[in-house]
Amino acid sequence: MSSSKHSSELRRLALSVLQPGFVGTEAPDWILRDIGDGLASVVLFSRNIVSTEQVARLTAQLRAENPDLIVAIDEEAGDVTRIESATGSSRPGNFALGTVDDPALTEAVAADLGRQLRAAGVSLDYAPSADVNSNPDNPIIGVRSFGSDPEVVSRHTTAWIRGLQSSGVAACAKHFPGHGDVAVDSHHDLPAYPAGRDEIAVQALPPFRAAVAAGVRAVMSGHLLVPAYDPDLPATLSRRILHGLLRDELGFDGLVVSDAIEMGAVTRRYGIDGATVKAVAAGVDAVCVGGESAEEATVALLVKALTAAVTGGELAEERLAEAAGRVREFARWSAGLRAAGAAQDATGDGIGHVAARRAVRLTGAARAALPLTAAPHVVELAPVTNMAIGKETPWGVAGPLAERLPGTTSVRVRGQELEEGKVALESCALEPAVGRPLVIVARDAARHAWMSRAVTCLTAARPDAIVVEMGLPGATTAAAQIFTHGASAASGVAAAEVLTDTSAL
Repeated sequence: MSSSKHSSELRRLALSVLQPGFVGTEAPDWILRDIGDGLASVVLFSRNIVSTEQVARLTAQLRAENPDLIVAIDEEAGDVTRIESATGSSRPGNFALGTVDDPALTEAVAADLGRQLRAAGVSLDYAPSADVNSNPDNPIIGVRSFGSDPEVVSRHTTAWIRGLQSSGVAACAKHFPGHGDVAVDSHHDLPAYPAGRDEIAVQALPPFRAAVAAGVRAVMSGHLLVPAYDPDLPATLSRRILHGLLRDELGFDGLVVSDAIEMGAVTRRYGIDGATVKAVAAGVDAVCVGGESAEEATVALLVKALTAAVTGGELAEERLAEAAGRVREFARWSAGLRAAGAAQDATGDGIGHVAARRAVRLTGAARAALPLTAAPHVVELAPVTNMAIGKETPWGVAGPLAERLPGTTSVRVRGQELEEGKVALESCALEPAVGRPLVIVARDAARHAWMSRAVTCLTAARPDAIVVEMGLPGATTAAAQIFTHGASAASGVAAAEVLTDTSAL
């Protein structure tokens, strides 16, 4: 093969192992050119989405260049939604489903989501999170997990995969080998999971074993250090973990996808180009990039880095070709899966609402205080959400409650505003609630000291206040509490129904 032909083939192989994002609700010219040159995958985020119908037009435009193009999306439902980012998810998230603990319900919710994604032209969903949330202070997983019990997480991981794939959309179990027992957000820095191999085998790996048994054909690696397997390299960059543990021990022979390669956990040490090369060398087949770095220049940089690594001997050409082959194989399989789901009705059946309602729990004091018969004042305590959730997705109880009780007023308080004295709790929370019911909405109060203090202060002044916790349940001073086990739009509606209608209990 001539030098120019070899260079062209290397570029094509390099393009095929990238899963880039892009900006816009229509495909930019550079993405279409790259698909023609060998790019085999793209990933969609909320910036690409207006409606299911618009996404269907976008994916048709993309697939005009390659009918087997893998179109991925990071759609977990619940708190992490892209397809419904403008309105909030109409389905509860994993923790709510794990709380109900009805695998048939989980399978139905995932199938409902799959029908919507398939109608939009999506072929791969970066879900479910198979992480066991064994550390309640985990800043990145929380309600994205089905729970803290490996058996619960395993059976619902299985149910989610079966439901999603029954609708023609491929599932992707994440974040291998388990992101549930960390205290650092990998978007910003490298977390560590210091458990020994025996503990990891019992605590973190069962849901991934269950995923493989359920027929999952894609697994996403996590950017975390697991010293029991590799004391030097994070899982995404570790052959010991991706090959030795995932492929040899767990028997997974499908597509290994990286978590977003621009995340600080790997780029702070290796740069985005260095991390990409090390990931593919370690066993990653498809590199997700573009959550934050969604430019043509980034893709060009990574293609250049991969081809230079091959010519420089840092990356074996056989490994790059192997990764590209797995991408092609997955693309063919997922195209067949998508075609098999074509006859299904994409219309939702309200299962998300049913599931969200079934996940609501409340204390006896809350039960005795309901239903609300007068329009309340609602105080929503809003934390800074992590990058997986995003900043703009609507959440809360005030909106749906106002629809049921006209005259409801509300205020949203943020920690920084409270700490800096820009907001006084008395004037924004207690004064408008004089002579009216007070509803306090929290989101992981146990994880945020300012929020916990605010709940304590408000319930001391108003012992009759009802606290709605939309994150992980934790101890508070409130006598009357409602737990939704997630902050999706569906969960907010479910909470409003319980607050205003005792027959919903």
